[in-house]
Amino acid sequence: MEIVKLREEYIKLSQALKAAGLVESGVDAKYAILDGLVKVNGEAEYQRGKKLRDGDVVTYDGQTIRIEA
Repeated sequence: MEIVKLREEYIKLSQALKAAGLVESGVDAKYAILDGLVKVNGEAEYQRGKKLRDGDVVTYDGQTIRIEA
């Protein structure tokens, strides 16, 4: 499980995918999210600007990210 540390109150979903190294670019993140391949807390998420906060868990392509303050 990859840990992404928050620098502010939240991080956007596409930024978290890039920060964890699960996608190469924002464009890759955009299409992965729009295609329904990314789950936040167990449910498919289609908003790349979704605000992730402390405790949120993201899964994509068999990888898991946990957001921590």
